[in-house]
Amino acid sequence: MKDTLKLSILTPDRVLFSGEIKELMTENELGRISILPNHVAMICSLIPTVTTFIEENSNEKKVFSSSGVLKVKENEIEMLCETAEWPEEIDIERAEASMKKAEEILEKSSGHENKRAELKLRRSMMRILAKH
Repeated sequence: MKDTLKLSILTPDRVLFSGEIKELMTENELGRISILPNHVAMICSLIPTVTTFIEENSNEKKVFSSSGVLKVKENEIEMLCETAEWPEEIDIERAEASMKKAEEILEKSSGHENKRAELKLRRSMMRILAKH
């Protein structure tokens, strides 16, 4: 049995990470999930969150990952995300301003606008969390 997985975190703009890991923790609509070596094959959608993983050398890394798709098959994980950022890449002032704007929209809106504002709020909150 293999004791690592190959992880690729991809966005339309770049490959954020590609390498061997021991474990991945991220989130879908049902909650937090953990992927270990020899995990059953699966595909699920992702929600904005702080994704963490443990590298082969036992270093823990975290990234902000947006909505996307996670595919696991034969000890390979592909995370296809709209955006993904290392903590040092996150503009905290921009994230805080975006969170404030989303909260203002939520106070005044309903329906489709409300859903978009909720997603914007979650993205902002997860960016702030990833930064700290």
